[in-house]
Amino acid sequence: MTDSTTLPLLPGMPIDGAEPVFREPWEAHAFALAVSLHQRGLFTWPEWAEALAAQIGAAQGAGDADLGDTYYRHWLAALETLVARKGASSVDELTRYQRAWDRAADRTPHGRAIELREQDFG
Repeated sequence: MTDSTTLPLLPGMPIDGAEPVFREPWEAHAFALAVSLHQRGLFTWPEWAEALAAQIGAAQGAGDADLGDTYYRHWLAALETLVARKGASSVDELTRYQRAWDRAADRTPHGRAIELREQDFG
């Protein structure tokens, strides 16, 4: 367990006791994906920190109130930027998959697992 005096919390960050928690499952997935891609050598932590800081700065410049509720949206955007920059995927491919997941989510009843199918890419 982490001592809350050593863990700075962002304003609006959800916590369970003294520990930060994710608001939504996708936030945990984005976090895990960033850790996994770093462990596989796609980027260094300094590269990650720079990409995340740039994304947060751009969002603040565009009017993001920075209340902590958009943090993982910035996290995901930074991750997508790094993945494209490093050539692990392209912006077009990421967009194609995002649209496919949106289609799959639209046709999936609430409470069911979303399954990506070939038809979702149409």
